Amino acid sequence: MSEQIVSPRAYYGIFAALIALTLLTVGISFVDLGSWHLIVGLLIGAAKAALVVLFFMHLLASSRLTWLVLGAGIFWLAILLSFTLADYMTRGWLAY
Repeated sequence: MSEQIVSPRAYYGIFAALIALTLLTVGISFVDLGSWHLIVGLLIGAAKAALVVLFFMHLLASSRLTWLVLGAGIFWLAILLSFTLADYMTRGWLAY
């Protein structure tokens, strides 16, 4: 299997995007967004994680099996988070 060669220019571009997203995260932290604050922060964090996984971990040029493993991991994480949130949201139902 031949490996895809990524140019240093692409790595510098991704690095600049990560720095820009980090600065955006810091800038957004000073803005009062109300209930949107958490959502915006998580979206920026997900974008940074996607850039790292796709380019620095070379997932973009990997096989379908690697993509399947990534999808299974994300699906499992979604299951765990949904059960955790279901437990947390129903804690108020108990009478102490």
